[in-house]
Amino acid sequence: MKSKPVQRMEDELGWLQMGLERLSQRPSDLADLNRTVLEASIENNRTILHCIEEGLPFISSIYCYAPEIYTAMNLPWYSFYGTRQTMSPPAIIQMDVEGCDSLDLPSDLCTAIRLAAYYVEADLCPPPTAAIAMITPCDGLQMLQQMVMTNEKWKNVPMFGPDPPYMEGERALDYYLTEYRQMVDFLKEHTGRRLNVDRLREVIEESNKQYELWAEYNELRRALPCPHGYSMGVQAFNMVQMLLPGDPRCTSWLRQLVNNAEQRVREKRGSVDNERIRLLWNDVRPFWINAFAGWLEREWGAVIVMDMYTYNPYTLIDTSTEESMFRGLAKRGLYDAPMVRQERGTADEFINDIVRIVRDYSIDCVVWPGHMGHKAMAAEVGIGREVCRDLGVPFLELSMDLFDSRYTTPDEIKGRISQFFVAMDLG
Repeated sequence: MKSKPVQRMEDELGWLQMGLERLSQRPSDLADLNRTVLEASIENNRTILHCIEEGLPFISSIYCYAPEIYTAMNLPWYSFYGTRQTMSPPAIIQMDVEGCDSLDLPSDLCTAIRLAAYYVEADLCPPPTAAIAMITPCDGLQMLQQMVMTNEKWKNVPMFGPDPPYMEGERALDYYLTEYRQMVDFLKEHTGRRLNVDRLREVIEESNKQYELWAEYNELRRALPCPHGYSMGVQAFNMVQMLLPGDPRCTSWLRQLVNNAEQRVREKRGSVDNERIRLLWNDVRPFWINAFAGWLEREWGAVIVMDMYTYNPYTLIDTSTEESMFRGLAKRGLYDAPMVRQERGTADEFINDIVRIVRDYSIDCVVWPGHMGHKAMAAEVGIGREVCRDLGVPFLELSMDLFDSRYTTPDEIKGRISQFFVAMDLG
């Protein structure tokens, strides 16, 4: 009899493969790009399942902890936080959300954290050989790791959490660089995999190409009309930081993405026939964004041109020495990675990002989704509103949940946004 985690991952594979079949039935220039992303997701699940069956090492981690290191160490990984929830159909995720109610957790805790806790407690994700614990940017994540460590099936899983300094500067990077070195030592000890510096250099140089292409693609999203809608931008993040970091296949996919966007810009072809509103979604996207953003485009000609995960503020890494490579990886994880960038340290980063995005991408309005679990972002709402007032750009604050549509239903959010567009004479 299959274990619950294995059955869940196989069910996810079936859902992803159904997505591939749907794409093949509706061929288009974007279908080929989306197909590669789905194939990478399927490969990731299959690799983890193979590791479980053969007793090979694999880890759990998250995007902001230098995934290039895992690629260089040939170490498969998955995340039980945040991304697991994108592998199943909405009806299953809603059942998972309702399952969270059985946990002894406060209802106002971020649903992404509650879901991750539920997956561990309900035995729906496989205990890894070792785990890299995400302890930034919020206190809820630290609590999640402590809870996981008490789970019967996970309590013997070795864990290491790189400790992030609060302030910025050379001293902070020196400290965090040391944390990354300790992370590598931890992985060597518990997985038996070694890190070859030349292999790491090769992976990072490939990764640098990917970040350059991602930045080139985002420049193309400045065009009027925007060549792609809500879905394609975030796929760059998924491929570069989650699915194929430092893998030449990701570089090839990004070149195709850039070529497709260039062709659409030349033809002045956007994601909608008549683009009327260019929107900055200034936070994480909700799980139900596909249906919602499709409605925005059809009903209002409103395109989510940029959001927290599509934006690319990354700097390239100097690969001349081992020290410079670790320093560059530490900088990406501490200063550049989405959500960490906006919620740790001072408010300067997210203020500067709003100003730059509004100006560079000809943004007509800023939507602050107000995810109920983002307590740090809630403290920044007033600042964001003032920044947008100075820029002369309408600002809308919502109140919603990333996964639980019962909190504020999509129809309620559609109503609020429609009223906002009318009141601001947009569209």
